[in-house]
Amino acid sequence: MEQDPASEANSDLLSAAHTQFRDRQFDKAEQLYSCYIEHCACSKPDAYHDLATALNNRGQIKYLRVDFYEAMDDYTAAIKIQPDFEIPYYNRGLILYRLGFFDEALRDFQKVLELNPTFEDASLSLKQTIIDKEEKLKRNY
Repeated sequence: MEQDPASEANSDLLSAAHTQFRDRQFDKAEQLYSCYIEHCACSKPDAYHDLATALNNRGQIKYLRVDFYEAMDDYTAAIKIQPDFEIPYYNRGLILYRLGFFDEALRDFQKVLELNPTFEDASLSLKQTIIDKEEKLKRNY
């Protein structure tokens, strides 16, 4: 069965975005991801993962630029599209941790481990978040 031209164009756009991302050409990758996200006709469940991945990766680019709140918006959108995709939970949890929102970070890291119990970085991040939250409580701020 042939792929329709619009789906093929979206697929090519996503592939180009991934290539630019891997090559650390983040400005170009962000433009391509944004274009894909804007034009993606994701009425088919099999396209949800691609859209969630594009949002997550665009969030990573924003994270690297230290645009934390914009990055979290993309991670949250990826989660809404594909709630069983653990990577955006982890990425959002890292930002929440860095911003000192320990309770929210704990929830995200716990969700990651619920979805993927072998996600070692999430396990380490969860442990560190618990330690830092306790330290913050001891210092009363």
